[in-house]
Amino acid sequence: METKPAEERIKPFRLVKYFAFTGLVVIFLVTIILSVLNTHWVKALQRQKSEDYAHSLIENLNHQVFVQVIIPMGVMFGKIQLSTPEQFTRMDKVVRSTLHSFKVESLNIYSMDNKIAYSFDRDLIGRANYGGTGYYQAIDGNITSRLIQRGNFIQISLGFPKEVRLITYAPLRFEPEPGRLTGPVLGVVEVVQDLSGDYLTIFNIQILVVLTCTVVMGVLLVVLIFVVKRGEGIIQKRAMERLRLKERLSKAERLSALGEMAAGISHEIRNPLGIIRSSAELLKKKVTKFDPANTIPDIIVEEASRLNNIITGFINFARPRKPVLSPCRIEEIIEKNITYLSMQLKENGYSITKSYQNSLPEIQADANMLYQSFLNIFINAMQAMPNGGTITVGIRAEDGLVTIDFDDEGRGIHEDVVDKIWDPFFTTKEMGTGLGLGIVKNIIESHGGSIQILNREEGGARVTVELPVDLSQQEE
Repeated sequence: METKPAEERIKPFRLVKYFAFTGLVVIFLVTIILSVLNTHWVKALQRQKSEDYAHSLIENLNHQVFVQVIIPMGVMFGKIQLSTPEQFTRMDKVVRSTLHSFKVESLNIYSMDNKIAYSFDRDLIGRANYGGTGYYQAIDGNITSRLIQRGNFIQISLGFPKEVRLITYAPLRFEPEPGRLTGPVLGVVEVVQDLSGDYLTIFNIQILVVLTCTVVMGVLLVVLIFVVKRGEGIIQKRAMERLRLKERLSKAERLSALGEMAAGISHEIRNPLGIIRSSAELLKKKVTKFDPANTIPDIIVEEASRLNNIITGFINFARPRKPVLSPCRIEEIIEKNITYLSMQLKENGYSITKSYQNSLPEIQADANMLYQSFLNIFINAMQAMPNGGTITVGIRAEDGLVTIDFDDEGRGIHEDVVDKIWDPFFTTKEMGTGLGLGIVKNIIESHGGSIQILNREEGGARVTVELPVDLSQQEE
């Protein structure tokens, strides 16, 4: 068995699969990177929004404290002292009403000496030097914010800590005019916002995006695998068909060369063989007069005739002639075969059963060539039943084809040789040349027909021949 060439062994679609799977991996990685970048942008946008929110809140608180606390307390008491219960209560009431429904976790108001004058947490009131750098920057008139994150190493690394707080420091100013915070700094306001929930929402959205991308990529991968496998199967099938065609072409070329050689040799042998046979016949006449019991000339004539038949088979197989078409009837050709074989059929215990369809059409064919092919089929059927038996011949016509079935009652064809029966020079007979079926196949195919041999379930073999009614139309 020939080994497939290296280029034929390369699996088809390998390059397609490589680029397809690589593309999916790249798309998935790019999607993850974009998801991370989007999360970063969303977090930055969320922080900026929270800072703007804190600024607006502090401006509103500054105005309310100045209008409802500083001015009234300054008029009533001459100075602001939040340590007194009355002033603290008023400040607490104004602050809490201003911040009601706003997302503020805690709030501290510092005096100019860096002490907490007011706080949601009363334990912090009076604590000094608590503001840090944010306090001093606010004293200088700047608004600053800083983000504080708490959590374990994994949470911090992934950018989604357990606790996230935004602390904003802004100056508490005197209002020279309503709504204008351009006066001198009176203190510092510290606002703490809890952003843990917002960050958790962003994290959940990112996880949802990643899971969605994973599912989509998974579905695409499954679809891609299915498409690639299907395409690979198609390409593989075509590659195998191409290999089979190459093998058949190579085999045909070898057979053609062998046939040409055999035809040439057979032609050269035929002339001296004819002389040998003629000489043997002449020798027989002379020997008979002196030694009638001598059979040597008869053996020479018989073997020369057998060799001539073999050579004729070689020539017919190697150089099949083109059929000369004329109107003829298949049933008449079959009857001619049966008449020719009648004596042999009777002597060896064979019978013929016929089943012809009514009104069979005439076909365009070479009657002599079909006679030769059908004769070979009959002889093979008889040889398959050495002890006699029935040969059934059926003829039917439909869809522009005439079909002839030859059934015998022999042992059938062994499975090991089914694929070899059409090979030239292959035979299971001791005295056969292996060219009979090849010649039959060439004749049938030269008429645009087909032939196949199958084993019957009830035993024996069936030879089925299909011939077109009009070969000229089929060739067109």
